[in-house]
Amino acid sequence: MRTIGIIPARYESSRFPGKPLVDIGGKSMIQRVYEQVKGCASLSEVIVATDDARIEEHVRSFAGNVIVTSSTHQSGTDRCAEVVSKISGFDVAINIQGDEPFISPLQIELLGNLFQDAATEIGTLVKKIDNPDDLFNESTPKVVVNSRKEAMYFSRQTIPFQRGAKQNDWINNYTYFKHIGIYGYKVDILKEITKLSVSSYEKAEGLEQLRWLENGYKIKIAETEFDTIAVDHPEDVELIKRKFFSL
Repeated sequence: MRTIGIIPARYESSRFPGKPLVDIGGKSMIQRVYEQVKGCASLSEVIVATDDARIEEHVRSFAGNVIVTSSTHQSGTDRCAEVVSKISGFDVAINIQGDEPFISPLQIELLGNLFQDAATEIGTLVKKIDNPDDLFNESTPKVVVNSRKEAMYFSRQTIPFQRGAKQNDWINNYTYFKHIGIYGYKVDILKEITKLSVSSYEKAEGLEQLRWLENGYKIKIAETEFDTIAVDHPEDVELIKRKFFSL
């Protein structure tokens, strides 16, 4: 099984323009992500997918592999689909967020292992929620998982609701999972799901993976012990520097 790791990277962002090129401890964000992903031995290839010439030039400057994709894509999933339409010979594509500069290669390995089961169509990771702030944070998508380790639903709300229990007790009464936003897809499935129309649940929650569930695709789940630290806003850069560089 040949697996390609794809890192979508766009320059324009309403919250943080130019984010992939921001300096983090002497290296750009996109270079740090790329180097972390290259540490996963099970990947046959690693590609940055971008629609911006500045990012393309920068990736080439550190000898990274890069493909220029359309500027009209609405999501990283769409950008990944264009890459696998241009490069053949891969069975699985893994979509790695371009704003997590210290993602663990072990997480990518864990996700890739889901595809050792030929029945796996799409895979993603979850982590047990230990912090009550995450449990009731609408920016932290939660996942309900069935007995087959498949996602039943993703929501920004805290589900399941615990009838008759005080919210302070919820985290002790039940195991909740947060979604770790890295995806793996069989290449043929990736090409299929990008042809689907936006679904009603996706519109309501603002979560594209609900489009796949609503159309009958199964999302296999693996549980990771590693959390991810994403850079969503400029102020997050200083937080991540203090955490990893004691700056």
